Amino acid sequence: MNVKILFFASLREALGTASESYTLPAGGLTVGTLRAELALRGERWQALAPGRNVRAAVNQRMAGPEVELRPGDEVAFFPPVTGG
Repeated sequence: MNVKILFFASLREALGTASESYTLPAGGLTVGTLRAELALRGERWQALAPGRNVRAAVNQRMAGPEVELRPGDEVAFFPPVTGG
């Protein structure tokens, strides 16, 4: 009952990791609650705190905080991308 979490760009640098496996709790989890739980890990994890400008995708599709996670999902967190 795990999901794979990927961190990209400045988030990867701030957190010091590119990915991890996360065990879902029995009651399930949404993208928003996962993000909030990760932010509780400590200072550098505050980069994911609610209110920070972070985007999420589940299985390579953009996802809002209300999206329910399922075992085997791949969750990606990344900063907004700008072009020029």
